[in-house]
Amino acid sequence: MKRTIAYLIVLVGIVACSSDFTQSPAVGALSDESLKNETGVNLLLTGAYSTLDGVRNNGFGEGWATSGDNWVMDVLSDDAHKGSTDGDQPELYNIETMTWSTGSSYFLGKWGAVFAGVNRANAVIALISTIEEGDFSSQLAEARFLRGHFNFELQRMYGNIPYISEENYAATEFNQPNPGPIWEQIEADFQYAIDNLPATQEDLGRPTSWTAKAFLGKVHLQQSEWDAAFTLLNEVVVSGPYDLLPDFVDNFRLAGDNSVESIFSIQFTTDDGQSYNGNVQGALNFPNPGPFGSCCGFYQPTQDLLNAFQTDNTGLPLLDTYNQTDVNSDFGIDSDKAFTPFAGPLDPRADYTVGRRGIDYNGYGEHVGNDWIRAEYTDISGPYLPKKNVYWSGETDNQATGSWGQQLSGVNYHIMRFADVLLMAAEAAVEKSSPDIALALDYVNRVRNRAKNSNYMQAVDGSGDAANYVIEPYAAFPDIDFARKAVRFERRLELGMEGHRLFDLRRWGNYVSVMTEYKENEARTIPPFGQEVGTYQEKHNVFPIPITAIDLSGGILTQNPNY
Repeated sequence: MKRTIAYLIVLVGIVACSSDFTQSPAVGALSDESLKNETGVNLLLTGAYSTLDGVRNNGFGEGWATSGDNWVMDVLSDDAHKGSTDGDQPELYNIETMTWSTGSSYFLGKWGAVFAGVNRANAVIALISTIEEGDFSSQLAEARFLRGHFNFELQRMYGNIPYISEENYAATEFNQPNPGPIWEQIEADFQYAIDNLPATQEDLGRPTSWTAKAFLGKVHLQQSEWDAAFTLLNEVVVSGPYDLLPDFVDNFRLAGDNSVESIFSIQFTTDDGQSYNGNVQGALNFPNPGPFGSCCGFYQPTQDLLNAFQTDNTGLPLLDTYNQTDVNSDFGIDSDKAFTPFAGPLDPRADYTVGRRGIDYNGYGEHVGNDWIRAEYTDISGPYLPKKNVYWSGETDNQATGSWGQQLSGVNYHIMRFADVLLMAAEAAVEKSSPDIALALDYVNRVRNRAKNSNYMQAVDGSGDAANYVIEPYAAFPDIDFARKAVRFERRLELGMEGHRLFDLRRWGNYVSVMTEYKENEARTIPPFGQEVGTYQEKHNVFPIPITAIDLSGGILTQNPNY
């Protein structure tokens, strides 16, 4: 960590820095004393918020790895392939194929980006502690919420991380050991936010006490502390100000930005070409060439994910058998060759999650197949396209004009939305000391009924539904084992391609078994995948501590086991 910290405040273009080589602040800079007021606190707080998307000046490691929507993490799950050609972004190819090293620029880039968020939050907390007059309780609670969020991200990615407090920050003692998890400190930050944040916020994008309660519930869920998780998450469901949007797809359109379903989101906006306020890393995920130009074709959904959306004739998921048949794939079939679409029953969320041949692509017309796929048939990426983080045709307020042109998206990313909370509460209801599978059934069915009653994707020729959509709620959960399986499966269907899947598999403890089976299944429709991917191992349940960070610490940081 650098001893001199700079804060980029995008909205006002002010840099605040401190140095001991002069008693006078440099031209264009603010002294520490000049920040000891409401304006200074708010400027630094804005800087802390600005790191939610992972973009900052003077970063290190791979810049594409820092995305706040964690799409890169989905590549390590059965939801997504890296996409593009195998040779584009080779470090990410190494991650998908399980051949990474501790020197990976991707792991280093993410480490640095999230710790930048921790440091900026600490800067706010440390500054407030030096101000003797005024009430900064709300700003302090926001800063501690942000620090809790950033530390939670680090904890679930790297397992054993150093804890950097505001005292460490103020004393520039950033070089701290990583003896184990820091759950207690994360919980303390979210609890402080619960106790000190207001129940509502006037400004969009700021957390409330309800937001903090949902996040603390998720922290307990991550540790399998089911009773504590249930108490918090269920209170958010029953008494909080949130609800499901009537239409599933609106969560990924302009209508869903800061809606009643949004718990906490990265506030991506379009710009005038002068700044990166849009989803910079998500710019890699648009079709190539398609209707968006010549870049870049990353983050392609898997055959496994699309197969999961199959239903039986009664509209229920194929919990144990979904991979016994494949939704028709056009891998290896050129766009000018005949292709027979899948005629079997599908959950309607499939075609708002996975872009596939013959189906409208976010209002831009029919996905034509291979001509919109950058990858070659020898690559491991497959024939599908992401949809949730690609803005819809006609929604110009979500289309930026910066140097990345059309690819820079203003679609907000939901770090957490109400459907996620419902399903976390359902999971905790199944697992808690006194299970309540009836309540779990109710919460899962709320999510399924919303999908059932949403507007379905329409055929491009106007003839009706684009596919054979069949979905119904469960009549009952016969036992705890079935309830557990149904809740977990519903999380995948509802939250697929939203950056959650890897962390779900890790906390359920079935990552290795699921991914080993996935490798075998995926190779049926994408043969190169089975040949190139390595062996999934228990050590992959956490990322390695970046070797560069260990070296810079002088050996104070220690590596995770088996790396």
